[in-house]
Amino acid sequence: MNKTIGILAHVDAGKTTFSEQLLYHTNSIRERGRVDHKDAFLDSHAIEKDRGITVFADQAVFDFNDSHYTIIDTPGHVDFSPEMERAVQVMDYAIIIISAADGVQGHTETVWQLLQKNHIPTFFFINKTDRPDTNTAAIIEELRLNLSDNIIDSTNSFNDGVMTEEFIEFIAERNEGLFEYYMEFGYDKDKWLKAAKTMIKDGSLFVCSSGSALKDIGVLEFFKKLDQLTDTFYEDEQEFAARVYKVRHDDSGNRVTFLKSVSGVLRVRDEVLAGGNVEKITQIRHYNGAKYKTIETAHAGELFAVTGLTNASVGDGLGKLTEKATYELIPTLKSNVLFDPTVHVQEVLRVFNILDAEDPSLRVIWDEYFQEIHVHVMGIIQLEVLQQIVSERFSIRITFADPKILYKETIEDAVTGYGHFEPLKHYAEVHIHIEPTERNSGLSFETNCHANILSIGNQNLVRHHLFERSHHGLLTGSTLTDLKFTLLTGRGHNEYTSGGDFREATLRALRQGLEQAVNILLEPYYNYKIKIELGHIGRVLSDIQQAHGTFEPPETTGSQTTITGRVPVSTFMDYSTTFASITNGKGSLSLQFGGYDRCHNAEEVIEEIGYDKDADPEYTSTSIFILKGKGYKVPWNEAEDAMHCLDKKKKLHY
Repeated sequence: MNKTIGILAHVDAGKTTFSEQLLYHTNSIRERGRVDHKDAFLDSHAIEKDRGITVFADQAVFDFNDSHYTIIDTPGHVDFSPEMERAVQVMDYAIIIISAADGVQGHTETVWQLLQKNHIPTFFFINKTDRPDTNTAAIIEELRLNLSDNIIDSTNSFNDGVMTEEFIEFIAERNEGLFEYYMEFGYDKDKWLKAAKTMIKDGSLFVCSSGSALKDIGVLEFFKKLDQLTDTFYEDEQEFAARVYKVRHDDSGNRVTFLKSVSGVLRVRDEVLAGGNVEKITQIRHYNGAKYKTIETAHAGELFAVTGLTNASVGDGLGKLTEKATYELIPTLKSNVLFDPTVHVQEVLRVFNILDAEDPSLRVIWDEYFQEIHVHVMGIIQLEVLQQIVSERFSIRITFADPKILYKETIEDAVTGYGHFEPLKHYAEVHIHIEPTERNSGLSFETNCHANILSIGNQNLVRHHLFERSHHGLLTGSTLTDLKFTLLTGRGHNEYTSGGDFREATLRALRQGLEQAVNILLEPYYNYKIKIELGHIGRVLSDIQQAHGTFEPPETTGSQTTITGRVPVSTFMDYSTTFASITNGKGSLSLQFGGYDRCHNAEEVIEEIGYDKDADPEYTSTSIFILKGKGYKVPWNEAEDAMHCLDKKKKLHY
């Protein structure tokens, strides 16, 4: 039985140390490493050893009882949370490590919500219970209060398949059929074990244990429980399907694509559809830490890597799994890459395109307008790590400009955009209805144009050009979002329409529509959760208001107050230091990305960025028509009257 187990935690909770103990007890490694000794098996990269934190989601394998396990040690630092999220997509089960000294931290709640969203059955291990003044019972209550009241402490209530009365009743109370059986017949070991497995899998039961990874207390006992309470079902006989969850490049520069197979068998020299192209698998690798061995066949439920795929991206489905994964943890900052002018920009861009394939959240962009390479990042630590990676892997010295908030743009009311491109021997016209959609819904497209008016192929071209890359808004040149595009009509010419004509017409229609609209600047927001002593509430609420945030009515229990609400990232991203000072380090501040909303200081931001919509080399709202063999320009405010596919009197698109 193949089982993939993810290990997740807030930074410094002891996740990597826990993994070391697990690997040692299952005979996967001979000696236990330590993060502070820079010899942890899964922190194999020089950057991880130097910094003492996990940066990359690496994996190790071992056999235990009748199962083959792959464990994934994920980053705990918020700057590398997209790496953690990509790994979550291929987990069968997850273990959240909680530090008994710190309790439920901000990132712990982010991890929990991510696992719940992806329906990953979850276990908890309360670590560092060997430290003085730790209170395991209090941590359990904190977990139940903040995460789920279906968490059961199994440290002394479930061992070697034997359940105490507390464990038996806890399960029965949450399973109606089992409760009725219990009241009539009493406890049955096999029924309870089967029910526990089912409840864990469907998210109605979460088993917790406690111990100390550093002192090797309770780790093996906990894992024995996990082994008894988990199972997976994968079938080799079905058609091959897999998910890409990681891309790397080995020391020889070969592109290595990491997959989780969910069904079927993959063999060397098999051909698979990847990134729209059929490609041949040239090698299959089983990784264990930094090392790997080559195999001829990969089976359902396994994690493995392949070479030969050049087009598959992180999140892609292969084989019969066609849908692409979506990710929730996205960067809210951007920075531009600074480098020695003696290094050709194309070489730097090539390097960052490689890194972009490995971490698609970087969203590497060459900005023609500013003549800069931009990257999207989560924070300062990520920039420092990127700088080190580029230096060590590619021998190029770079730095980064101070990161800035990543703004977006949308519109307030629906408009219709018109684009016409007709220089000599070219022809395309496009009419697009553009309307605002629900906040944080992204972009969508539909067509109301009949194939007799515009061919399906040309309609698909219009859609392709709207989605082939991010498009600039008019206010700051930031990415457009939260819009629905509806193709109303269009026209081509059998003889003269060619190549990029529909691209030109489409982008002009988009831009012409924006010129008519009321444009809105959006900024990223945090959803925050703050726990403080009642005496600090006045100062904290004042800080939130000054940061242009909002809050729900505070909830007070005893001397503790909990405040929740929303606040702009730009005004609150550095608040943790101030908060720690106010509360003497005893308060709790949880910040989670809460999507985009109206910018609180739009005029100030627009003026500071200084984007000139009329000087953007990639866009124009002007249409081009032809008269007597010569092309002439029609500005956006006159374009509608010049369109060929519009009945000016009836406003009908044809």
